[in-house]
Amino acid sequence: MPNTRTSAGFADRLTSRRGAWISLLLALLAIVGVFGVLSGASAPSGNDAAPPASESAAVTAALAEFDEGTKQALLLVASRDDGAVLTEADLAAVGALAPLLDEQTGYTASRPFASEDGLAAVMQTSIMPGADNAETAETVGVLRDIVAEHPVDGVTVLVTGGPAFGADIVGAFAGADFTLLLVTIGIVALLLIFTYRSPILWIVPLVVIAIADRMASLVTSTVGTALELQFDAGIVSVLVFGAGTNYALLLISRYREELGRTADHRAALASAWRHTAPAILASNLTVVLSLATLVFAVIPGTRGLGVSSAIGLLIALAFGLLVLPPVLAVCGRGIFWPLVPKPGQQRVQGAKWRALASRVVARPVVSIVAAGALLAIMATGLIGTSVGLSQSEKFRVASESAAGLVVLGEHFPAGEAQPMVVIANTGATAEVVAAAQDIDGVLRVTAVGESRDGALTRIVVTGEPAPSTPESLALVDELRATLHAIDGADALVGGAVATDVDAREGNQRDLLVIAPLVLLVSFIVLLLLLRSLVAPILLMLVNLISALAAIGAGAWLSRMLFGQEALDLQVPLLSFLFLVALGIDYTIFLVHRARAEAAALGTKQGMVAAVAGTGGVITSAGIVLAAVFAALGVLPLVTLGQIGLIVGLGVVVDTFVVRTIIVPALFSLLGDRIWWPGRVPGAGTGAADADSDADGEADAEAVAAAARLGGAESNHVTPRADALT
Repeated sequence: MPNTRTSAGFADRLTSRRGAWISLLLALLAIVGVFGVLSGASAPSGNDAAPPASESAAVTAALAEFDEGTKQALLLVASRDDGAVLTEADLAAVGALAPLLDEQTGYTASRPFASEDGLAAVMQTSIMPGADNAETAETVGVLRDIVAEHPVDGVTVLVTGGPAFGADIVGAFAGADFTLLLVTIGIVALLLIFTYRSPILWIVPLVVIAIADRMASLVTSTVGTALELQFDAGIVSVLVFGAGTNYALLLISRYREELGRTADHRAALASAWRHTAPAILASNLTVVLSLATLVFAVIPGTRGLGVSSAIGLLIALAFGLLVLPPVLAVCGRGIFWPLVPKPGQQRVQGAKWRALASRVVARPVVSIVAAGALLAIMATGLIGTSVGLSQSEKFRVASESAAGLVVLGEHFPAGEAQPMVVIANTGATAEVVAAAQDIDGVLRVTAVGESRDGALTRIVVTGEPAPSTPESLALVDELRATLHAIDGADALVGGAVATDVDAREGNQRDLLVIAPLVLLVSFIVLLLLLRSLVAPILLMLVNLISALAAIGAGAWLSRMLFGQEALDLQVPLLSFLFLVALGIDYTIFLVHRARAEAAALGTKQGMVAAVAGTGGVITSAGIVLAAVFAALGVLPLVTLGQIGLIVGLGVVVDTFVVRTIIVPALFSLLGDRIWWPGRVPGAGTGAADADSDADGEADAEAVAAAARLGGAESNHVTPRADALT
């Protein structure tokens, strides 16, 4: 850790009697200023699934050249409640809805036509999409109200299609972000109360983090709107709460430990800040830099999430290191009531963690084999895992659009719901139509209009396979290959199914590009922090295996418990990023402490002391982070629930298996060689060369480290310093 007069002076000023109040005043002015200027900011809308440079996106852009080219189709699917064949009277009653719909939309709805089995009928109309999803949802809602106000006796009429799905997503999220915030705050509050056993202390970090989350929301919304980014605000909020709570736990845990050594709570807080700030800064920058790699993603939502989350975590860092310490300084030692730390209280720190670590380092091979077997078993869940959900499978809750699609697929060719759209040069229209009709799996090809200048023609191709099935994706590829080969046609294939094809290719490309960059960023941070080559390589390898194991176990649980046969497209990449980047957090917390302890105790016993000193706080932080990510399950989209499940499970495994067993066993097995080619901490020049207080009190720190290993007689820490042991 840094040993400079600058860091010592800053910590002292930040926590001094006068400096704490000045710091809080400056923080308050900054908060009020940001809240006042950005109070009207809202997260940008948009959720493009495919890359902007994809063929399907090009088709969407080309439709602007057509009169009414941006209009979108809505389907009304009718079926009898008793499962009987629709009568002529039923069809006439459904058809009577057309004039009412036409009056609202300005377009002419088709007459209802029955399926071959006569058990269902479908009627098509069109709407002009709004400026955003919410406005489109209002239009769909009005049409659904018309249908509800004119019921057909014994017949259920469902409104489905692309715009209807968008409306259902908006409706499902109505109030969901607020629910997520309440659940997240409740989880953090309960865990902080359990950790600190104080009716007062938990309030301070929770309030600070909540303010940081609100500021992050305003800033990311403003930046997102300015840069036209797309991202999920719920994930950003979860990251801010999770990371902010982790920083608070690390700082307050060390603060409580220092209070057991000194009567001056401000000096104790300054010492705690100096000891924890480097680890907090390193862990934050690791995650931020990992998220920054998402700027190379081609999927808009993935790229936007990287920028917004990085901003949110930097704000969480600022509040954790610059706002929380002066608040604690002003509150004083009494904030720990009723278990107020006092100098001279004697208790072995982390006795259970020390005992566990001692057993692990005594039998490192057995520990590695046992823990590795567990990770291997978890990783087998990857076998048989597929990626890609259909539109109806993306909802965690029932929706009218999904129900309508199910009825449509049962009685009509499933491809009717989402036909493909082809844009081609008008002179080649006949050749394009003929070529498309000759492809197996194509039911119908219709030229439906020309662009305003007559240069382009829009052609609708209806396929037989159900949307998002392997057969439908293969049909898109075959259609593209066939039409691209027609000279002079310049044909482009788009539509919902083609967008799905492009989205799958884009997400696969992002995974192959971003995942190595995330590993590289994490490796470089560990390399600089530990000044070693062996340790970062081994730690990154373990982290990679742990991440794959968590994804495998999460995919298996999704199939077995929730009936989700596949992971959504963005889940593998985002889960991998969060698991690796957040897992490195705990590696940094543990190994940074182990390097400091090794200066006086040697590598093996230094790791034992590090596990004893950080086991409680890492466990607390891991449980908080896992629980906060699990809160994503309250949101209605399967994508977010799967990310929450996988990351939450991975953090728990990382906390209890990787950090507690595998990492200590590796350090025991290799000993001082773990630091190669760097110098063994404390070797040759003593502990002062490796780690000391910023005041230069290296000898005192070495003595204290030895005392912590020795037992209760010389260990001055407060009760519950090993939280959650």
